[in-house]
Amino acid sequence: MSYLWSLLVKAPLIITATIVMGTLSVVVSFVDGEGRRQHAVSRAWARMLLSVGGVRVRLQGLENLDTGRHYVFAGNHLSLYDTPVVLALLPFQFLFLVSARYVKLPFLGTHLRRSGHFSVDSEDMRASLKVMTAAAKRIEERRLSVLLFPEGRRSPDGLMHEFKEGAAYIAIKAQTPVVPFALRGTREVLPVGSIHIRGGMVDFVLGEPIETKGMTLKDRERLTALVRERVTQLLEERLAERIPA
Repeated sequence: MSYLWSLLVKAPLIITATIVMGTLSVVVSFVDGEGRRQHAVSRAWARMLLSVGGVRVRLQGLENLDTGRHYVFAGNHLSLYDTPVVLALLPFQFLFLVSARYVKLPFLGTHLRRSGHFSVDSEDMRASLKVMTAAAKRIEERRLSVLLFPEGRRSPDGLMHEFKEGAAYIAIKAQTPVVPFALRGTREVLPVGSIHIRGGMVDFVLGEPIETKGMTLKDRERLTALVRERVTQLLEERLAERIPA
């Protein structure tokens, strides 16, 4: 019964919300040079998806951040529902680094392009470096934050895999703090390869910022390892207390 409800009710509502809000975002983009209204539309879309999916979120660690600053956010990636969770709950205007394949999707892809989000082709290292350099420049010029999932893809087995150096590269280039974050529960809401949206409780924990002042690109491997270590600690120490493994 729950599978049929997900297939016949939740999925159509999510598709409809994506079409409507994606179109609204494109329309708004023509009169919104700073992207604030588009981001508001994105947050509204994300909250719709949480509501339709029956997803509740416990946010922890916001007190670690200064809402007047900008950051590079980096965390683990478990599900397509990770994006609605961070969009709905993170009170910062930020841009995503997304896989180039998402930019080709109808409605969503148009929204991503018009909103100024960055697409990365993991097969083209030179192009990826240009995109990350542009992201760092955008942080400095517009004082925006950037969010990415350093694993590069959703984890098919629920385990956290190695982090790529993109977050560290951008943060060091922009001399901006990295905020590690951890998600738990989104895989149970919507596993990789599934269309059955189950709903449930999700934990979203923000760690303390890691300062990058004085670091150079030679430090990016060390910073990447540190960010992954912090995300692991958040999962093991803080989230384990809330949801049994």
